[in-house]
Amino acid sequence: MIWHLALIDDWTATHADDEYRVSTRGMTLEQVGFIHCSRPHQIEGVATRFYDDCGEVLLLQIDPDRVGSPIIDEPPAPGIDELFPHIYGPLPRAAVTRIGLWQRSAAGWTLGQAGPENTPEWSDPALA
Repeated sequence: MIWHLALIDDWTATHADDEYRVSTRGMTLEQVGFIHCSRPHQIEGVATRFYDDCGEVLLLQIDPDRVGSPIIDEPPAPGIDELFPHIYGPLPRAAVTRIGLWQRSAAGWTLGQAGPENTPEWSDPALA
């Protein structure tokens, strides 16, 4: 599984039969060329760097086998050695298997006991 953080308005603007086309906060797939994703150990750092001023974000669990576009592990920007999964095409809603709501508090982002796989606030993506 791979993961993507999304603003609630961006995700809900994508209807059930549409494809999600947001690369990262404030940038579209067309502008960037791919959709930024993360591995479980990278999610909290991404949330802190790019969404720290948000009260809540959605954590999308993505099944790579359902994406239908190339997924390439590569650095997110020049000069960064860490590799992140990037989806080179739109994200079909059918590839999102679960959605978790993360809320920001003074203590930081809330994760499940053993990472995003165990976040208790999961919902069916069809209901979001």
